[in-house]
Parts: sequence; C-alpha cells; structure tokens
Amino acid sequence: MQSIVKEIWAWVSSIAIAFVLTLLIGLFVFQPTKVLGHSMDPSLHNEQRIYVSKLSHTFGYEPKYGDIVIIDSRVERPRSFKDDVLEHPLLELMRGVQDENMYVKRVIGKPGDVIELKEQKVYRNGQPLDEPYINETMQPAAERKWTVPEDSLFVMGDNRNHSKDSRDIGFVPLDHVLGIKL
Repeated sequence: MQSIVKEIWAWVSSIAIAFVLTLLIGLFVFQPTKVLGHSMDPSLHNEQRIYVSKLSHTFGYEPKYGDIVIIDSRVERPRSFKDDVLEHPLLELMRGVQDENMYVKRVIGKPGDVIELKEQKVYRNGQPLDEPYINETMQPAAERKWTVPEDSLFVMGDNRNHSKDSRDIGFVPLDHVLGIKL
C-alpha cells in the first residue's frame, strides 16, 4: 500500500512541477499566442499561432522598429503582475477563452519620434517609411501627426485599412508590450 502512495505522490509532484515551470516560462521567457483578426494581413493571418519572446517585457527593454509585438490594448489603465498571471495562455486554455484585448501589431514609432500620415504614407521624423509588408496603400484619410511620448510606442497593423492600432487607441506604454514575435 505504501508503494502505491509513493507512486501517486511521485506522479502528482511531477505534474505540479511541470505546471509551475510552464507558468514561469510563459510569464518570463516565451509563450505561444494566436493572431485574432486580419489586421496583420499579409504578414500574419487570422487564427495563426505564433511564439513571442517575453524577455523585453521581463527586462523592460524596448523593441526595434519593425518588430511585431503583442500589446495590451487597454492603454488607459496600468498593468500589474496580476494581469500577466491571469492572461497566461495556460490559464486561458483552461478557461477556453483568449483575451481579445491582446493585439498583434508592428512597431512604427519609439519615444521622441514624430509620426505623420500624409499622401497615403507613414512618415517617421520627416522620412517616408519603406513598408514592403503592408497589405495595400492606405485609403485617403485626414493628415495627422503625433509625437511619441517617453516610455511609449506607436504601433500599426500591416493591413492599415482594417486595423485598430495607435491611430485609434493611442500610444502604447512600454509595460503594455507583452512580447516580441520570434
């Protein structure tokens, strides 16, 4: 009887350790996620699975221009470690629901940059961006101009005519950048 209890305990402890390691790796190192919607077409597609490095979020460094990032779109509220835990993909899998506040976007502007929309193009600091990854030319819209504040990013989807991004939600605080696509 005692050997059965030992065997059960060995299994339970192994499963518990695996669960904790999975949580820690997903919180601090890398995690899988799924693209929701068509805002990143043609680079990424609806329902496509991608992996993101969490190291930028863990160590607080900013992504490079052109990086594809996962952001928390609720930019008007502060983030906490509790948010990171509750939004972990393993817990989402257990709940059966993916958080629709997580957006996949491309970094266009960093702190201090002046982003301008004119002539159906995006300009950064007066220079038009070379964007071979965009889906199609932006539809004519009112010319707009933003200066990216400190500790924030300006992000856009590659499918510019069908993307909810910094043009709509505003600047993304660096602590709302949850990872960089691998």
